[in-house]
Amino acid sequence: MHAGKKYSLKEFILWTRRDIYRLTILAVIPTILYHFCGFTFLSISWVPVALLGTAISFIIGFKNNASYGRLWEARQIYGGIINVSRSFGVMIRDFLSSKNKSQDVQIIFYRHFAWLTALRFQLREPRTWENMNDWRNVEYARNYHIAEKTDKIENVLAKYLSTDELAYILTKKNKATQIMALQSAHINKLAAESNLSDLQLQSLQTGISNFYDNQGKAERIKNFPYPRHFSSIASIMLNLFVFLVPYGLLNDFNKLGNGTLIEGYSIWLNIPFALLLTWVFNTLDVVGESSTNPFEGSANDVPITNISRTIEIDMRDMLDETDLPAAITPENNILL
Repeated sequence: MHAGKKYSLKEFILWTRRDIYRLTILAVIPTILYHFCGFTFLSISWVPVALLGTAISFIIGFKNNASYGRLWEARQIYGGIINVSRSFGVMIRDFLSSKNKSQDVQIIFYRHFAWLTALRFQLREPRTWENMNDWRNVEYARNYHIAEKTDKIENVLAKYLSTDELAYILTKKNKATQIMALQSAHINKLAAESNLSDLQLQSLQTGISNFYDNQGKAERIKNFPYPRHFSSIASIMLNLFVFLVPYGLLNDFNKLGNGTLIEGYSIWLNIPFALLLTWVFNTLDVVGESSTNPFEGSANDVPITNISRTIEIDMRDMLDETDLPAAITPENNILL
């Protein structure tokens, strides 16, 4: 997530500079052929190009709305995890009446931190349709550190789980699911030992159900991409539009200088104006695509690492711990 005021124009230009090179070449070639080689047949009517541009604007707008919807839903999911984690922590701390209450509370709290850790590691796993391997994101990712890409999950989980539980969890495919299953088993064991009333047990199990519900929602977004047929047709039509724009503007810019001092030279205005028009459409599409997968680790993702750390700090504070972990801070305005 960008935690600054805004992206600068310089950042956008650097981010799309290879696109700018490509779009410039696409504008230069027909202009040179038209002017120097006399290939006037390259000029086409602007009307069909404009109609295609109108269709493209609707498609890109639809795609960007859908991408924002996925991003905002992902943020709501983690907002729910924050709220349920706090209430779950308070209930565990206040409901338990076991002989080893402080130890049981700490074990459950730390196991919850392990669940948050396992979930964010799973959500950062790459998928074929994601964009982190795109050259734009590869270059921009040098501005910040993605902890899940460098840290080993077993080392992080070792801070929160016992040796036996860690060894057990590392054998599981969906580690987050099995960690929450351990929570449920522990809580039911405490209830069987008469350390929790039936109503208290029900409240805690509702909390666990909510955690599973939010995990499932996050996994749905992670494992179901923006529909490929919509994405593919948008890319095909956009590339066609980008290719045709310089040809559609040739005749208009050639006529622009008739009877003036720039007669014979106005054709060269085709290059900057075609570049500007195609860059706007191309960049709008790229911006929408960059928000489609909100857990992949890009600069526009939901900051699940920061949210997990915030929950950990709040719950450790409930235990009256003084050695709290430091909050995650933005790195070059990027917060993960």
